[in-house]
Amino acid sequence: MHNLPIGRRSLGLLALALGTAALLGACASAPPPPPSANSLPPIVFVHGNGDTAALWTPTIWRWQSNGWPRERLHAVDFAYPSARDDNTVAQAGRSSTNDQMQQLAAEIDRVLAATGAVKVVLMGNSRGGNAIRHYIANWGGAGGTGGAGGTGGGAAKVSHAILGGTPNHGVQANAAVRPNNEFNGAGPFLMGLNAPKGPNGDEVTPGVAWMTIRSDNNDKFAQPDGVWIGQKGVPTNVTFDGPALKGATNVVLPGRDHREVSYHPEAFAAAYRFVTGRAPTAAAPMYITPETVLTLSGLVTGVTAAGPTNQPLVGAKLAVYAVDATTGERRGTALVEQTIAADGRWGPLTTNSATPLEFVLDAPGFAIAHTYRAPFARSADTVNLRPERSIAAADQAAGALVSFTRPRAHFGVPRDTVLLDGQPAAGIPSGVAGVAVARLKLADAASRPVVGEFRSGVISERIVGRTWPASERHVTVLELHE
Repeated sequence: MHNLPIGRRSLGLLALALGTAALLGACASAPPPPPSANSLPPIVFVHGNGDTAALWTPTIWRWQSNGWPRERLHAVDFAYPSARDDNTVAQAGRSSTNDQMQQLAAEIDRVLAATGAVKVVLMGNSRGGNAIRHYIANWGGAGGTGGAGGTGGGAAKVSHAILGGTPNHGVQANAAVRPNNEFNGAGPFLMGLNAPKGPNGDEVTPGVAWMTIRSDNNDKFAQPDGVWIGQKGVPTNVTFDGPALKGATNVVLPGRDHREVSYHPEAFAAAYRFVTGRAPTAAAPMYITPETVLTLSGLVTGVTAAGPTNQPLVGAKLAVYAVDATTGERRGTALVEQTIAADGRWGPLTTNSATPLEFVLDAPGFAIAHTYRAPFARSADTVNLRPERSIAAADQAAGALVSFTRPRAHFGVPRDTVLLDGQPAAGIPSGVAGVAVARLKLADAASRPVVGEFRSGVISERIVGRTWPASERHVTVLELHE
């Protein structure tokens, strides 16, 4: 994808000074009256490569806070979320495009049966958009495997498709380099999806309302140089507008990174207006109405040599503690103590929106992870947990190890302020936001508070944890909500 062609239905570059919601609001005429809750379409959220349904938790809070019933908001967990190196060759612990399409099809049918709805809204981040496009175009057709879709794909079951940061034209486009890789814009998978359709030569499957959301120039996987895919100095043949599609409404969120174009409040506001035709009703800029008493639960899943999975980590031991917001010290005994069973579920835990938590996950072959989270704003059944890999040989002499992580976005310098233990976090390159974890190695093993602070525009978060002795397999993780 190169320059935007005349005739593409694009919202263009949204000026920061106006803000996304304000500009989109200016384009709308008199908004329709709010529908009843039972008439709202169910939404299925589709995570990206290597990820989990947990990344959609704040987005689900936003839809709930703006009128959507929780039972109409569903986030899929792909069993093996990482793509194969070669889409045509079986690879242990990895999934093909057809694997993902089949699981998404099953989830859509389950949601339609549970809600009685005729169609769903699909919202995907990154690779999740590939699964959405593949399902809509090919489920039951020539490119699919099974299902009763005829040759029309899954379009009859989808009203809206929203793709955030999806590499619709690849992370690189060179038929001579890994031609069967799912993310090669010159490979058969994406070339097939992008083949012209209809009288206008659109790249989207007709019968569905399509929207793409992309960055202006801050998406690590939509860059003209291959630095972020391990090919520094090599042209990718992909430009900043690679995620856009001819025939879609194409929205640009300036300065947002590869994940923020799905998970940031601005991305929610754009998606909400696209589906409803009106602005969100909950207070901007976060669009979340907190609950006082809430219930948390989720999955505990594993990591293999091939990458992360969303398969249950049976036998792992989990404990959850309330902690002091200023010191990270535990307040009383464990709120949850549980050995993970075959279904992989943990919880439920009843807590409140003022209490920070420590999640301690211990599984054979992994480090003992002490993950600290700021108070949760609302209930969630997608608080998914994965273990930390065993401590590397180079770090085993450390007194304590700390990670500061932003799962739903990347750290960007100088865009963001990222402080770890009172100092600018190390290892975050200036320029394109592409690093989601900052690490700290401490010589002293003595237990003490350690603080992660993050500020970026309207988002500000502070997490206080405790250090733990690395010599005893312990690591500290400070995990951001936004």
